[in-house]
Amino acid sequence: MQFHHHGYVSGDPRVRPAAGVGLDRPQELPDEVDVLIIGTGPAGMITAAQLSQFPGITTRIVERRPGRLAIGQADGIQARSVETFQAFGFAQRITDEAYRIVEMAFWKPDPADPSRIIRTARPEDDETGISEFPHLIVNQARVLDYFAEFMRNAPTRMEPDYGFEFAGLEVDDAPEYPVTVTLVHTAGEREGEERTVRARYVVGADGARSRVRQAIGCSLAGDQANHAWGVMDAVAVTDFPDIRRKCAIQSGSGGSILLIPREGGHLFRMYVDLGEVDPATKGAIRSTTIEQIIAKANTILSPYTLDVRNVAWHSVYEVGHRLTDRFDDVLPEEAGTRTPRVFITGDACHTHSAKAGQGMNVSMQDGFNLGWKLGHVLEGRSPEALLATYSAERQVVAKDLIEFDKEWSALMARKPEDFADPSELEDFYVSTAEFPAGFRTQYAPSLLVAEPAHQDLATGFPIGKRFKSAPVVRVCDGVPMHLGHHATADGRWRIYVFADPAEPGAAAKVADLAAWVGSSPDSPLAATPEGADRDAWFDVKVVYQQDHTRVDIGRVPPEFKPATGPFGLTDYEKVYAADPSADIFDLRGIDRAGAVVVVRPDQYVAHVLPVDDTAGLAAFFAPLLDVRAGAASDGHAGRAFA
Repeated sequence: MQFHHHGYVSGDPRVRPAAGVGLDRPQELPDEVDVLIIGTGPAGMITAAQLSQFPGITTRIVERRPGRLAIGQADGIQARSVETFQAFGFAQRITDEAYRIVEMAFWKPDPADPSRIIRTARPEDDETGISEFPHLIVNQARVLDYFAEFMRNAPTRMEPDYGFEFAGLEVDDAPEYPVTVTLVHTAGEREGEERTVRARYVVGADGARSRVRQAIGCSLAGDQANHAWGVMDAVAVTDFPDIRRKCAIQSGSGGSILLIPREGGHLFRMYVDLGEVDPATKGAIRSTTIEQIIAKANTILSPYTLDVRNVAWHSVYEVGHRLTDRFDDVLPEEAGTRTPRVFITGDACHTHSAKAGQGMNVSMQDGFNLGWKLGHVLEGRSPEALLATYSAERQVVAKDLIEFDKEWSALMARKPEDFADPSELEDFYVSTAEFPAGFRTQYAPSLLVAEPAHQDLATGFPIGKRFKSAPVVRVCDGVPMHLGHHATADGRWRIYVFADPAEPGAAAKVADLAAWVGSSPDSPLAATPEGADRDAWFDVKVVYQQDHTRVDIGRVPPEFKPATGPFGLTDYEKVYAADPSADIFDLRGIDRAGAVVVVRPDQYVAHVLPVDDTAGLAAFFAPLLDVRAGAASDGHAGRAFA
């Protein structure tokens, strides 16, 4: 964490100085906003948190509840999400309070006595070391609390506006605020009254029953699996030995349990198999009582018993898999003729079972993807064409998620005797670990993702996939750290320069690249607004191959040590060296001749280039920085929705 560059900071450095719209932020919801977000679930809150870093943008997030969420249904936090939390500054704190999954136990009928269950396998949760971050379980409400804190501490001083329900919207040709949103007060003296807000953009993060989705003419298409599950968050006294370990339990008497220990040392969640649902009477399953769910759990757990002492929450649901055909308001026949004004995220776009722990995680990546793009367009960094990439990228991810969840849900519901191989369930869990951990996403080539022409220069940073961090040593003070952990959710592009073998000060390709970055009109840094810090839009770092003791920081090109803040202080924290005990060049397959790795603000690798390919670097960023390129696609057909 860096601070003091604007002068001495004596308080909490996480509280950034107010700036822009945060200097005099009105308590009341304004009549006009740049971005209006509907819903304070994970997708909405991460979108708002990202936009809170753009001081010149007026963003408001509304919620129909009168206050913060007290208990949420989602609780699984995959390693990819914890990586994301690192960028928002709370990965360690949430890890400290969460339950950490390090292995999963599989229980099946005892071949000698199928009325009893026995443990048959206990594989590691991440045996391949796919991430340095853990797989966690923590209540969704706490995740929202941390995002809310990040927003409050941001320059914009953002806070949710509680007590507003979405009622409808209209999109017209108004040049400034083309979306008119009707809200209804749900609490207080004005309960029931309507309120109109005009916005440049609207984000619907209002859940599976999304009214924003309905307003833009989208519908969820898919199917029900006609299989029901009872779920409960409870505390109990039990002789089941793995009550504090994630378990998949299949009984000989019929039925399965997915057991998820929760944070706090005592609470756990159980998904209890209630069996097939008769389509003719499927409404009846909803009346299953908590006592019946507990009784079914005890039958499945035999010979062990579960004495439930308290239930914090319970529900009954049927597995369903649904996906919308688009994630924004651009109709198929309008594609390429205009850019979106209304977006939907999270459960508003995709629904599936809860047992794979993917809903909150994928929803947050939706919001992270969209948030910085809105920020760049509204600040004038990028053309509006950038916004079309949101639906294009995230719809593919949601489709893959639903296909994965269909297979996992079917396996969980299958009877033990129906498996061709007794280890099929645990084999699937291990072999597909990359997907539920959140790391299989790979964006296709587009405006934001280059073709992999030079992928061989950095094989461990696949283009389109998330930037997988690795250890390095900071040269200025010898501190070992992870390279990716220094990248915060500040909306900046990252340009990582992996140096050729020459030492700093010697004639080398890296020195030539640095000079070009700092002085060429074709350099992406040339787009940085006059008067802003040189690294306001682009965070350029260099990693040398030598041990840090052999890197003379005084001879490192000044472009890697930019001046920052009103005092023009030197930023020394952009110069790194390989860690001899875990060399990043070897770990990530980086060519010893050097390479440039470009990473998007949402942590996905956008390009890999040779160190001397300045023309390629300029060509990649040119359409992203030329705002005029999006002017032709700024037509917005007038339509009214309710």
